[in-house]
Amino acid sequence: MEGSEAALPGDAEEVFRRLVEEHSRMVFRLAFRLTGNEQDAEDVVQEAFLKAYRSFGSFDSRASFGTWIHSIASHCAIDLLRRRSRRAGWGGSDGALEAEDLPSHRPGPEALARGAEAGAAVAEALAGLSPNERTAFVLRHFEGQTIEVIGRTLGLGDNAAKQAVFRAVHKLRRRLSPLLEAEP
Repeated sequence: MEGSEAALPGDAEEVFRRLVEEHSRMVFRLAFRLTGNEQDAEDVVQEAFLKAYRSFGSFDSRASFGTWIHSIASHCAIDLLRRRSRRAGWGGSDGALEAEDLPSHRPGPEALARGAEAGAAVAEALAGLSPNERTAFVLRHFEGQTIEVIGRTLGLGDNAAKQAVFRAVHKLRRRLSPLLEAEP
């Protein structure tokens, strides 16, 4: 930690260290799903835990640390995605998931070819969503978060959070429908 940061008291520092150990994999998984690349995900994790450390003294211990750090990490990832989209636009290696980043079960050459094509199409479709839509979709369908958590994370009311998820699903369905029609 940088020298300009206020140090936590010994007990709080130990509690924070244990919380980092407990939640770091979940935060990385979320960051990777949102950014689509390992280096950016690591940067998001570091930034999220640094922000959490700086404001840990004001954290309400009656609340869930997991929800709190999820929210911080989501905001950090959204900020990174917005900066990137302003600089370079969506696509390519600027945040889109690559087909080789998606899990593969390697059943056979034909299935591998179809899987790679589908993975690339999904990555491209996800990259075409706005940062809020992408975050809402990932939180709902990959992380299993409730609409209330998604709304708090994005700073939206429940109806606006539902709309963000709905828009993301609608856009993904529209973009991926040719893939479904091509199935044998």
